[in-house]
Amino acid sequence: MSFKKSLFNPDDFTLTFELVPNRGGSGKGQNRILNLARQAAVDGRLKAVSITENAGGHPALSPEVLGLEIQDMGLPVISHFSCKDKNRNQMESLLFGWDRAGLRSLLVLSGDYPQQGYLGKPKPVFDLDSVQALDLISQMNRGSTKGNPKIENCKFQPTSFLKGVAVSPFKILPQELIMQYAKLHRKVAAGADYIITQLGFDARKFQEILLYLEMHDLKLPVLGNVFIPNLAVAKLMHRGDIPGCIITDELYEQILREAKSADKGKKARLIRAAKLLAILKGLGYAGAHIGGPGLTFADLELVMNEAVAREDAWRDLLPDMAYWPKDGCYLFQADPRSGLNLPTPLTAKKPVKSANLSYHLSHWVHQTFFEPQGTFYTAASKACLGLERAGHENCLRKFEYLIKLALFDCQNCGDCRLADLAYLCPQSGCAKFMLNGPCGGSRDGWCEVYPQRKRCFWVLVYNRLQAQGLAESLRTGFQPPRDWRLNESSSWLSFFKKQNNSV
Repeated sequence: MSFKKSLFNPDDFTLTFELVPNRGGSGKGQNRILNLARQAAVDGRLKAVSITENAGGHPALSPEVLGLEIQDMGLPVISHFSCKDKNRNQMESLLFGWDRAGLRSLLVLSGDYPQQGYLGKPKPVFDLDSVQALDLISQMNRGSTKGNPKIENCKFQPTSFLKGVAVSPFKILPQELIMQYAKLHRKVAAGADYIITQLGFDARKFQEILLYLEMHDLKLPVLGNVFIPNLAVAKLMHRGDIPGCIITDELYEQILREAKSADKGKKARLIRAAKLLAILKGLGYAGAHIGGPGLTFADLELVMNEAVAREDAWRDLLPDMAYWPKDGCYLFQADPRSGLNLPTPLTAKKPVKSANLSYHLSHWVHQTFFEPQGTFYTAASKACLGLERAGHENCLRKFEYLIKLALFDCQNCGDCRLADLAYLCPQSGCAKFMLNGPCGGSRDGWCEVYPQRKRCFWVLVYNRLQAQGLAESLRTGFQPPRDWRLNESSSWLSFFKKQNNSV
């Protein structure tokens, strides 16, 4: 609880560090992590370490294993909890175990798309998205979870989880950026307790999220991500090979120049991190989340010491942390005197009503056949329920599927959300099946999993709703997870049965 106490103490600047286990239950990599944690526990300036869960989508040692060892050293642990590899029942089971073991600080994530494993690429699960996982954990903290509407809620001893979430202000396109913040609203409503930003190297973007939270009265502590890349990782990020992470041409050229020194630029990268640490404290962040490959505790000591030495002059450091693409968007107007943002949002373009035929035709059909006041609602309801009574449910399912397959690339899930998502199908459109907003991996509007081949599903949803003047609706609401009882059934029939209280 010392991490939580520090995080919510306005007089503390809470420092955490990210540990990344690799494959294997033991070995040099895990020993290095434990040694660093042991030194951090003695030093006392790091209030917690976070432990990733299959970072990058690669199999690795589960976070609770090292977490328990590190916790016994007296150092609090933040366990990453991702949705990519577990269904909802396994999530609940694992969380009960972590709560019993005292691993109660979480960073709840959708997770990186699974990569190469045993004999090929594994099946991505994503049974819940991060908003739904937060809702599950919030219910567990209250001592019950919602089940089938016909079954009483399951009750048990309440858990005690502290729930962190991630958000990225580092998005180049306005559609991507606005959707990150829209999903943040839903995360807060689902029970988020604190925020850790995605990594970045631009002070205005770091300040932007604080201004956004203040503007919308979202009172959550924020840890800024201070990432220290080595040369190999900097190259991958610059090339766009690590989802959601941006290193600009200008910064990459600077890193390459620094690499010509005897230490291959390592100290320069550490000093840059120290400058960012000082800036984050000056901006009013609750703390910082430090990370990077191959770092030793001596490296962290240098960063922390150099940051303290620069705290009073943090405004003078702003020009050294201004790495953002020239075509990248901001939400707030620039203040040329300070090098930061004014608390004045940039004027958004007034949406022009779109003549998107697919959207308007789909909306007309929905309003006409599936809204109680619709002209053919009663007839459609009687037809679907009548076909079921006559034993022709399978014919209805096939008829519905063929229509939706042609129009929406339907996946026959039986739990249709077209009307809620601008008449686009999340089961075929989103590689992670997200129902409450995007993951953090898109870049330039492209899907993390299919870059340059498939547009981000949530960018398409935003474009459609923004053209109708409905984009703000994406901040509110909660889409429950897919009900797998309905798989390969008629969603029309399920809808009308529910409307008639027969399910």
